Amino acid sequence: MHPQTVSSTGVVIASFPEYLHAQAVVDRLSDAHFEVERTAIVGRDLRLVENVVARLNYGRAALTGAAAGAWFGLLVGLFIALFGADSAASLLALVLWGIVFGAAAGALFSLTAYALTGGRRDFVSVSQLVAAQYDVVVDGQYADEARHVLGIGPAPTTTSVRTAARTPAREPAPGPAPDSRRS
Repeated sequence: MHPQTVSSTGVVIASFPEYLHAQAVVDRLSDAHFEVERTAIVGRDLRLVENVVARLNYGRAALTGAAAGAWFGLLVGLFIALFGADSAASLLALVLWGIVFGAAAGALFSLTAYALTGGRRDFVSVSQLVAAQYDVVVDGQYADEARHVLGIGPAPTTTSVRTAARTPAREPAPGPAPDSRRS
């Protein structure tokens, strides 16, 4: 089963300045058993926001490099210990040496990289993509139904594909057929 995508002819049923509000609308549609596969949250007016979190110097460069290297060394040490350790003591020794060598290599590489920047980027930052507006978009044939579920529009005037597929055909009531030849 392949996920369906909202077509380019989707209809905006709601717009919000925050993503969480758009997410809450889609959650409400899901709770009402609406086909959320026909829905998308589209961010408009995108911008990149880079938040500076700290000043970078040789000490911070060495520390962050050592921390990253220690994690890598831990993974390598565990992998080697799984196949090469014959006792609990040797397992522990392999893991600890992996952490030590990983931290040393990470600090060395990080210091080298920082020194090569020549002071052009002496700060640490975190980037995120932010939209000014978040639109909840629904395939055109499902827009009226979505608005109705959310209580922001009238009931759909045409039977949607989803409703028609779910509703069994009605059989005529038992008994004689109504007579259209009344006098």
